Amino acid sequence: MNNRYVVIDVETTGNSPARGDRIIQIGAVVVENDIIVDRFSSFVNPEIPIPPFIEQLTGINDEMVTDAPLFEEIAPAILQMLEGSYFVAHNVLFDLNFLQEEFENSGYRRFSGPMIDTVELSRVLLLQADSYQLGQLADYLGIVHENPHQADSDAEVTAHLLVQLLDKLNTLPLLTLQRLEPFLKKMQSSLEEIVKDIIISKSSRIEDEEGMDYFRQLAIKSFSPVEKEDIGADAGVDPQSLLRTLAEEMEHYETRESQQKMIGMVFEAMEDHQHAVIEAGTGVGKSLGYLIPSLVYGKQHDRPIVISTHTIQLQQQLMERDIPILKNILPFPFHATVLKGRNNYLCLRKFEQSLDDSYDDNYDTNLTKAQLLVWLTETTQGDVEELNLASGGKLFWQQVKSDSGSCLNQRCPWFSRCFYHRKRKEAMVSDLVITNHALLFTDVKSDAQLLPSYKEVIIDEAHHVEEVVSDHFGVQTDYFVFVRLLERMGTKEDNGLVQKLYELTETTEVPGLEESLDKIAMKLPDLKMELDDLFRTLRDYVLEAKKSSMNDFGRVSYRYGEREGKRVAWQAIMEMSQRVHFEVNDLEKLLKKTTQLCEEKEDHFNFKQKGLVADFNGVRNQLQEEKEKLRHLLWEVNDDEVFWLEVEAKGAKNAVYLYSKPIVIGDMLADEFFAKKNSAVLTSATLSVRNSFQYMTSRLGLDDFGPITANLPSPFSYDQQVKFMVPEDVPLINEVDQETFVAVIARQLYHIAKVTRGRMLVLFTSSDMLRETYNVFKNISNSDEFVLFGQGIDSGSRARLTKNFKKFEQSILFGTSSFWEGIDIPGEDLSCLVIIRLPFAPPDNPVTAARSDKLKKDGGNPFMELSLPQAIIRFKQGFGRLVRTQRDKGVVFVFDRRITETRYGKSFITSLPPVPVQKGLMADLLTDLEGWLDPS
Repeated sequence: MNNRYVVIDVETTGNSPARGDRIIQIGAVVVENDIIVDRFSSFVNPEIPIPPFIEQLTGINDEMVTDAPLFEEIAPAILQMLEGSYFVAHNVLFDLNFLQEEFENSGYRRFSGPMIDTVELSRVLLLQADSYQLGQLADYLGIVHENPHQADSDAEVTAHLLVQLLDKLNTLPLLTLQRLEPFLKKMQSSLEEIVKDIIISKSSRIEDEEGMDYFRQLAIKSFSPVEKEDIGADAGVDPQSLLRTLAEEMEHYETRESQQKMIGMVFEAMEDHQHAVIEAGTGVGKSLGYLIPSLVYGKQHDRPIVISTHTIQLQQQLMERDIPILKNILPFPFHATVLKGRNNYLCLRKFEQSLDDSYDDNYDTNLTKAQLLVWLTETTQGDVEELNLASGGKLFWQQVKSDSGSCLNQRCPWFSRCFYHRKRKEAMVSDLVITNHALLFTDVKSDAQLLPSYKEVIIDEAHHVEEVVSDHFGVQTDYFVFVRLLERMGTKEDNGLVQKLYELTETTEVPGLEESLDKIAMKLPDLKMELDDLFRTLRDYVLEAKKSSMNDFGRVSYRYGEREGKRVAWQAIMEMSQRVHFEVNDLEKLLKKTTQLCEEKEDHFNFKQKGLVADFNGVRNQLQEEKEKLRHLLWEVNDDEVFWLEVEAKGAKNAVYLYSKPIVIGDMLADEFFAKKNSAVLTSATLSVRNSFQYMTSRLGLDDFGPITANLPSPFSYDQQVKFMVPEDVPLINEVDQETFVAVIARQLYHIAKVTRGRMLVLFTSSDMLRETYNVFKNISNSDEFVLFGQGIDSGSRARLTKNFKKFEQSILFGTSSFWEGIDIPGEDLSCLVIIRLPFAPPDNPVTAARSDKLKKDGGNPFMELSLPQAIIRFKQGFGRLVRTQRDKGVVFVFDRRITETRYGKSFITSLPPVPVQKGLMADLLTDLEGWLDPS
């Protein structure tokens, strides 16, 4: 076994050796038998100037390399070191390509040995890492990284990373390594020999690997079913008294009056079978404020309590931070579990079958299969949120996720180990079931009971309820949904389900099956053609009818209604949709007949063949669902719903998305949800408007129930901790064109950033304006002055952008949409929040427009009753990003003068915690701010 690894890192003048970029520093670390045995490092004279950006990134300047050796002088030492070794690097092709170019230019042979990419190996083995950048992996694994972007330090860290990765590879079960082998052969890294040697070693000393369950040639982590906890003898405890225990248990716990009130109110609401709406300001501690009384009440009455949140982050916070605290202070045992929608869980049957499937045999699919094999040895949840999948991996997940349409239930050999069914069973015996709004209201809509029977529910982040319910009781489909289903069905030749059923006839006699499949194969192209015609015509119709600006997703939206029926172009669309409907009906009959033919012979099928028929039937059911959705969206237009189309003006000719949502959900929620629950407690930091809950209770159908309401103030001293400034020399957007407006605000943002030294979050209501401002700001500032991050400009999720923002001192984050809420940047990482415009929904948004029309028709005032309250709640969410702890201190700038110059603008201010408002010229405000931030 070759167990000598040379770990190399190079710093360079740029990214492309082909364009003349050169090495300026090289670090090499030799690892043998998991021990570092040698090191080499040297600056290298590149014979060209080092660009300022590289100097800033690496700290290496021209002076440091002037007297350094040329690469040709150190090449022999490096080649000798590499002799008979694995070449290892973090993102191996980058370092190797530079070295190969330098070797060639110096007249030496290129390296031709095996290589290992520690990025790739980390992606396979370190599934829960947030990022695969070297610095973040070092943090994740506890490796000290002293000088990032210096070759010697990076090589040293990569060497320690390699040792940990090889050690983890060694600890994988023998069966997992055997299943991994064919996929590792298709990786960039040369891992076959390493894995083969580990397999030989493990095979010679068969060990019983603890904590593993071996079934059907897969190793999965063992799982012990959860038993229902007995009711504790002290379940009659007073919830308020538990705060004293909490203070004793937690070193820095501070008693908060608002939290005490919340505990009492939640318990009272449950005891009296009342609904409650509680606004709990930042810092109240609302999670414990509802968890403590819920658990006590649930235990006393032996009933489960459901907690619903909008974000995964809050679910994780509850499980990782709050539940462990409560396990310590509550005088009785309890069990809490998180239950998500079915598509979040892996289907073990589908995954098992995918391992032998060469369909879609590309790098991303092979990498994802390898990742999932390793993950199965670690997870007891089977929840996709535990994984950091790349976009290709997310596509593969669609093939192996659990779904009801293709589930074999008790007929599946994996049934007792099924992640989804295990989770449901666990939820049935849990005292606390933490779920999300989407599943909560899917459960209301669904005939099948997804959640355990419950009468009490806490809805956190409740300001999202109206939109979530609208989404779940709405209907949507698009061209790509149909196309993916047809691709999954496939043809005789392309390894889809049809072709696999043809193969089934070669081993098992199923009378009539081949003839039925022939008819399906002939029918699929006709349906595809009709779908293409319909969706292309819909796109043309929208672009002709609405020559307006695109939304934040680059789409043009068009709201349609019964009036369309009078238009000749729409009548043609109706005829096309009718043809699609008939084509799908004809295909469905063939698919149904095919399923029946297979089911008649099911006793003769093996497990894999039964799974194939289940998958085929699942696609048939989905196709039928999508057909009914399309019919509803085009043929059943009514006044109670809003219907609209979205098209990608610059996208594919058939990229069309159809939507409908109920305009009002209050009555439905009142009848189908609130009337059936003893107590629903809705809470959030933003539920009131001008200190009234009327907007929220009315929209959600709670008025007739007379809910308890309370506004529990934050314990923070906002008047001491926050400056609220409105510059009077920023123009209103309607006073100037957008280019002028962007130029002014970019300049003003730059002036603010100079005073606050970055640490600034800038919130926009438009992605277009964000991009323009970002670019202008970049041109104004020096390249090394501030580190800029832009949503939609820099790649990565909201969590990743936030994490990167916190890493740099002088950073500025430009955000829109999702950045108005749910991000948590406490302390000095965020000292300044800038709100560019008051966050009114665009008036041409189809749902907003339809709700406004309905209000107008009923004699209401759409602006005062809908647009303004929505904007105020959004504004409060944005404002809440700044102060997250009692020690935070910072400034909020609002660049929209309407907040102080209009009557309705004052409603935004009165909805906030008490904080003085300063108006004035930007220069004066900044002078004042400078003294406040640095009183010395």
